[in-house]
Amino acid sequence: MSRCAACGKELESDEVAITRKLVNRGCDSFYCVSCLAARFSISEEDVRALIERFKAAGCSLFY
Repeated sequence: MSRCAACGKELESDEVAITRKLVNRGCDSFYCVSCLAARFSISEEDVRALIERFKAAGCSLFY
């Protein structure tokens, strides 16, 4: 299991996927929802909404 590069939290697969979608598909450092929200200056709810939107659209990064 991966850990958040910023805070060390154990990550869920959706957090790895949203990092790849928002930062870079080829990245090898991943971030939790909280740290991604801080990085992009948006709310955690916005990050979670993006996860759901990309999943509903069939994005292959989310399984």
